[in-house]
Amino acid sequence: MRLSYRWLGRHVDLSGISAEEAARELTLSTAEVESLERFAPQLERVVVGRVVERAKHPDADKLSVCRVDLGRGEPLSIVCGAPNVAAGQKVAVATQGTELPGGLVIKRSKIRGVESQGMICSERELLLSEEHSGIWVLPEDAPAGEPVASALGLEDWVIEVDNKSITHRPDLWGHRGFAAELAAIFRRDLGVLRAEIPSPGRGEPIPVRIESEACPRYMALAIEGVRAQKSPEWLRMLLLAAGQRPIDLLVDLSNFVMLDLGQPNHLFDRARISPEGIVVRQARPGESLRTLDGELRRLEPADLLIGSGDGPVALAGVMGGEASRVEPGTRSLVLEVATFHPATVRRTSARLGLRTESSARFEKSLDPTLPARAAAHFLALLRELQGEARLAAPASDAGTWKDPSHTLRLRGSRVRSLLGVDLADGEIASILERLRFGVERREGELAVRVPSERATKDITIEQDLVEEVGRIWRYSNVPERAMVAALAPPPRDERRALVRAMEDRLSGAARFHQCVSYSFVEDGLLAKLGELDAPHVQVVNPVAEGFSRIRRSVVPSLLALLEPNRRLRAEVRLYEIGKGYLPRGPGEEPLEVHELALALAAPAGDAAARFDAGAFPRLQGVIEELVRTLELEPVRWRAPAPGELPSWAHPGHSVVGSFGDASEIGAVLARLEPGLERALGLAGELRSDVALARISIDALLAAPHRPLLHRPLPRFPLVKVDVALALPEATPAAEALAAVERAGKGLVDSAELFDLYRGESLGPGRKSLAWHVVLRSDERTLGEEDVQRFLGRLEREAASLGGELRRE
Repeated sequence: MRLSYRWLGRHVDLSGISAEEAARELTLSTAEVESLERFAPQLERVVVGRVVERAKHPDADKLSVCRVDLGRGEPLSIVCGAPNVAAGQKVAVATQGTELPGGLVIKRSKIRGVESQGMICSERELLLSEEHSGIWVLPEDAPAGEPVASALGLEDWVIEVDNKSITHRPDLWGHRGFAAELAAIFRRDLGVLRAEIPSPGRGEPIPVRIESEACPRYMALAIEGVRAQKSPEWLRMLLLAAGQRPIDLLVDLSNFVMLDLGQPNHLFDRARISPEGIVVRQARPGESLRTLDGELRRLEPADLLIGSGDGPVALAGVMGGEASRVEPGTRSLVLEVATFHPATVRRTSARLGLRTESSARFEKSLDPTLPARAAAHFLALLRELQGEARLAAPASDAGTWKDPSHTLRLRGSRVRSLLGVDLADGEIASILERLRFGVERREGELAVRVPSERATKDITIEQDLVEEVGRIWRYSNVPERAMVAALAPPPRDERRALVRAMEDRLSGAARFHQCVSYSFVEDGLLAKLGELDAPHVQVVNPVAEGFSRIRRSVVPSLLALLEPNRRLRAEVRLYEIGKGYLPRGPGEEPLEVHELALALAAPAGDAAARFDAGAFPRLQGVIEELVRTLELEPVRWRAPAPGELPSWAHPGHSVVGSFGDASEIGAVLARLEPGLERALGLAGELRSDVALARISIDALLAAPHRPLLHRPLPRFPLVKVDVALALPEATPAAEALAAVERAGKGLVDSAELFDLYRGESLGPGRKSLAWHVVLRSDERTLGEEDVQRFLGRLEREAASLGGELRRE
């Protein structure tokens, strides 16, 4: 943002304060100043001259020979081609040796045989405007011989402020806001702003109707007796210093008020506004608007428009429409001063790629009380420059806006504690009053009234007020002190610690890749899962069409990632630790479900030869190893009962698990349902064996711990026995393992399932489970008799399960 130092001086007395000092103090207290540069330094190199005589060039019809008095010595002879040069004028003269913008150096020369000792400049040659049809005619009272900058009072500095440092300060998007900061810093009075709208004529107010909540306030003022004319020099130069191109008085005043107070406004040609007045509404489907830049903009229902009659006349908060623009023949105006919802303006501006000075300010949550002051300021300036201009009717002021100012409690002890400075309550109050806060002293604290311009986005809590005191007091004035405080470890967050431990294990030894997905899930995926009709938390403003539901579980987010990852690698190992959300009653927050989801997709068919038994047992091993590493009691797996499985689980290849003595299901492990494999594109050429698991974080937190204890190396040899049990198909492997352990009578050191077989030799409805069993005793060496006794007991255990011990 560009600030004019001379412009700031219109609001606060800066005598005795240099531009360099003001820029330095603003950086230390308010916002980062990126640069400080002279405004139009070329105006200090050209001088005021008086045209004493103008004669026709003897050898060129379009050239004149002028004698120009510079207030010292003999008048210069200058050849000039401008048609508007005349005797008696005051002009800007570049003398011999003067360097103009663009690197042109003026030299003594002959033009068509006549010597020229300088150059009479146009505004374009001095980079003041695009005007080059004639020379720049200066005011008659400009003293000859003086540099133009000082003669016209145009000496100025441009202070460039980093916009990012004032994003949270809507009040600083105008010169008056920065002037108020300088007034507070240097303990000077801020000038009074004329804020009263003048008495109106007897006409009817312009009808205004607001049909959208995105416009809290809309003011429309009918102004008559205006005319387009060139702006005075002071106005044009201030606009140039602030980076604005002067156009004509009406447009320039509109821009001036915006850059002065930070409140955008817009002028319509009243003759082009329907007698029905103005309506603020959302765009209709298929509607378009040609904006002031000549571009035809295709609009969407999310765009906010200013309409009149049957069509739009402006894109609210962004840019006006070409059809209602102010032109040289305009004699009556409609002045719009409004407040628009920041997100609405930002969304439209970003979608159209149309960022303007207006939209940049509306995006910052402008003060809704500001439009009335901005309207009064515009009218006061207009009547100063065009005395015949008048307010034709009472102002229309529509909307449901409220004054955002509020009162905060500020404790002096809190200020002193946070800043580390022994500031008296009186000094704290004085600083806040200089910043235009209302302060009421109470016993032990202050009641601070936050003004409306600081209340929309900036000052909301007590700490914000402490920051205000600190920045004006100056952080550099805070004395250095050794930090002395009691240090205590932060409270242990058990959930966070558990999540970190799982991440370390899964991303490390287990070789899984962690995913972090958005919480919303595509409707198409939910339809494939058969969960589209299940109750979901709904998104009010979805990022894209078809993403209007928040996930109930983390698993759908992983499912969406399987197919694209499977195309890139043979085996896919993914996990995500996140939240699902279950809807509750009206007015209640959704219920958060914390869970871990794992997905393992391994090649199927011939491509699976280099892999082991399949995704299901491998993922089961990962889960059991994870639980063991977390020092928790082992998972108790069982066959699922009807209704216990999610829609993605294969009913014939799934188990559910619980932890400790809990009866609730804490984990689900299953192969992916075959129909869903096809729907997700995992059953084609790159066919996969997919297993998924869902584990409740809350169940893991509640699970009993089983600390990992040191076990000394065995003193006696281990005995390895391979056994196979022929069992009914419905017998869970967990029951078979329990039978093996019971048969061992405490001698089973480990048992590893290594084979699952189904064949005609077993008979229908039968399966064979083979185990590597290790027997060990801490007291003696085991012999063949111990092995035979173990096998005998195992044969009886198998019979109790409806099976037998396979001896062949």
